[in-house]
Amino acid sequence: MWFWYFMLVCDLLVPLAMIIGGWVIWKHCSKKISSLGGYHTPRSIKNMDTWKFANEYCGQLWWKAGWIMLPVSFALHLPFYKSSENVTGVVSLILCIVQCTVMLLTILPTELALKRTFNDEGLPREKAGVCK
Repeated sequence: MWFWYFMLVCDLLVPLAMIIGGWVIWKHCSKKISSLGGYHTPRSIKNMDTWKFANEYCGQLWWKAGWIMLPVSFALHLPFYKSSENVTGVVSLILCIVQCTVMLLTILPTELALKRTFNDEGLPREKAGVCK
């Protein structure tokens, strides 16, 4: 029985990390481009505008996905409460793989949003129909 509780806590770590990490990079983005924290890809580090945009965008995605995954992960554990350690371990492994995949897949919409908002040099794209 203790193993079920242990695996539940382990499987709630990824959603909790996404909630906390998402909030941090969304609301408290580093004031300078840093390789230590934040959303760090070649497109996001072009300049401070791309850095801030990418961190806010990805932070919001992580925050929302974390809040969705937290109760879902908890609920997926409930049917296996009295299951064997092998079954609980396999379910937890599959859940962890899905959670990590969701976390990594947030790269795609963030990169697409960066590409739509900024050109290859990191300058903001002009709005359609707006003349300078």
